Amino acid sequence: MTAAPLVRIEVVYATPARQVWLDLDVPAGTTVRRAIELSGILMQCPEIDLDTQKVGIHASIVKPDKVVEAGNRIEIYRPITADPKKVPRRSGGSA
Repeated sequence: MTAAPLVRIEVVYATPARQVWLDLDVPAGTTVRRAIELSGILMQCPEIDLDTQKVGIHASIVKPDKVVEAGNRIEIYRPITADPKKVPRRSGGSA
C-alpha cells in the first residue's frame, strides 16, 4: 500500500503582538481543521478556539471540513473585538 501524496500548505494566525506563519506538508485529502491540528499552531497559540473562530483560505472564509489543496494558505481569524457600528468611519479622501 502506498502512502497518500503530500501537499504543501501554510497555516497563519496573527495577533497585535505576534504573527505565526507555518509551512507544512499534509497528506492529500486533509481538511482545513486537520491541517491546523497537524501544524502545531494550537499548542503555540492556545487562545485559538476552532469551534468559535472562523477560518479561511487566501482571505475567503471556508468551512473547517474543506479539503486543502497544494499552495493553500489557511488563515485563522480572530474574533471581532470592536462593535463596527460604534467605531468612527475613516474618511478615505483628503480634507
